[in-house]
Amino acid sequence: MGILEASWTVEIEAPRERCFEIAADIEGAPEWQGTLESVEVVKRDREDRPQVVETISDASVKKVHARLRFSYDPPGGISWEQEDGDAKSLTGSWTFEQAGEDRTKATYGLRSDPGRILGLLLRGPVETKVKELLTKGAAEGLRRQAESASG
Repeated sequence: MGILEASWTVEIEAPRERCFEIAADIEGAPEWQGTLESVEVVKRDREDRPQVVETISDASVKKVHARLRFSYDPPGGISWEQEDGDAKSLTGSWTFEQAGEDRTKATYGLRSDPGRILGLLLRGPVETKVKELLTKGAAEGLRRQAESASG
């Protein structure tokens, strides 16, 4: 199997800064991001934000461990790259665009080389289902969290 790439975009009835704030709370993400089961902060940046974290995600076919390094570009986005983990490589991002007054267009994207072992589990319809599970779940979770917090 080659590269697994997916993204999901939602429009949220909340300001861009609020969406960024929720997504940047990496430690709180398991509460609203369906597939993310646990986060442990290994290192923080100068602004006390999680910079390197250990995560466990439920990718439906297997629980996946990753050590991720985060970069922040407030309020436009957050990106991360795997330093170590079950996949051969993994990068991801949140981007936040103004979509009107107090509306945000949020896109959650992932790009991964699952490697040989995970790749064997991600074939055909399972691949499509896992891509949607990982990206749609995060984007819709952020929408629910932001709209309930601002409403």
